This record gives sequence, C-alpha cells and structure tokens, in this order.
Amino acid sequence: MLRFSFALAGVLIVAGAVSGFAQEHKMEVSAFGGWSFADGVSGATFIAPDGAAYNRIDPKDSSLFGFSGGFLLGEEKKAEVGFMFSRMNSAFVVGGVLGTPDRELGGFHIQNYHGYFGYNFGEPEAKLRPFIYGGLGATNFASVEFTDTFGVRRSTNGNAQFSTTWGTGVKYFFNPKIGVRAGASWTPVYIKSDASGYWCDPWWGCYVVGDAQYSNQFHLTGGVTFRF
Repeated sequence: MLRFSFALAGVLIVAGAVSGFAQEHKMEVSAFGGWSFADGVSGATFIAPDGAAYNRIDPKDSSLFGFSGGFLLGEEKKAEVGFMFSRMNSAFVVGGVLGTPDRELGGFHIQNYHGYFGYNFGEPEAKLRPFIYGGLGATNFASVEFTDTFGVRRSTNGNAQFSTTWGTGVKYFFNPKIGVRAGASWTPVYIKSDASGYWCDPWWGCYVVGDAQYSNQFHLTGGVTFRF
C-alpha cells in the first residue's frame, strides 16, 4: 500500500504540473536502465543449526530500470522538479564468517520512489546539458521466500523505509525533442542503529550513542529523454 501511495503521488504531481504549467514550462520524461552496486548491514553473528555462521545481510548487485518525469521552471529552464521511480531485481544474500561462505537465499526486488529537485547547466536549447539532483522519498524492500536448513519454506516481511537520492549526469539532445542521458546516483536507506558506547557531559548526563547503518545503492544508468 505504501509503495502504491508513493507511485500515485508521483502521478498526481506530474498531472497537476501539466494542467497548471503546460503553457509556461517544458517537461522532460526519461526512461533508463543500468546496473546497481548495493550493500546491506551487519549485525551480531548468528549460528545456524548446521553450524554455519553469518553476520551480514546484503542485496546482490544487479540490473535496474526506471523512469522519471520533471518540469523545467523559469525562463532559463534550469531548475527542475519531478518524480522518479526505479526497480532493482536483486537477491537476498547472507554473509558468512568463520569460514562460512556467503549464501543466496532467494530473489527479491527493491523499488525506489522519490520526488526530486534538480538543476540543469547550460542554455535551455543547448545540445549538451549536465545536471545534478537530490530527492526525498521511500525505498521498498520486497519480501523474500526461501528454504531454511531444515527444508522448510519460509518468507521475510517486506519493509519500506525513508530514503534520499543524489545524482549527477549529462543529457545530449539530437534535436529539441529527443535525447540520450547517462548518469550516476547514490541512494542511502537508513536501516538501524547499533549501540556503540556511552557519551557523558556535565549538563545532560550519560546516554547511549548509536552507530547508524545504511543500505546503499550506487546506480550507473543510461537512457532516453523526451522533451515536450
């Protein structure tokens, strides 16, 4: 339900912008694909019934695809606001320690939903336009079905977390309407905090200090862009 709500919100943002600003601002819609380098989080060592030891959970590096839609604002058409979606078809990997090899439990997918603000460099009608952007939204980790060491089928619960995304790249337009793009982005997703000790001061006393852990996605993408 949460991921549906974010997708619906993105559609409404685009639809509202079209109706309100179509006569004043240009719109860019992009479709892209690429590769994601991903990592997860570590924790206390878990000893499985078969004696194997694990202390990490990671998504497997894999391909991704997505789309974005944004509006170029003002006469210079450099500022941009919009919505982007991406899906990474991955696998759930538990990291082994003490001589235990990593184990791939099963396939799952990761979906990112972000509203973003961007900035395009260069003149509005230039063929080559570098860009940067930052966004806020959510990342959804789908459930994973797997077979445990006793041969029993089990599944994990899906989980959605707040996330940000940061990216840069370049667009090249063959004509005023059609172009290609290449980019790189980073999407950190907060997962948990581990207690790392105590901090004491004379005013607030002593309290536990947490060490935050993030699941990171590093995307390299290429695609096409249509400008209206």
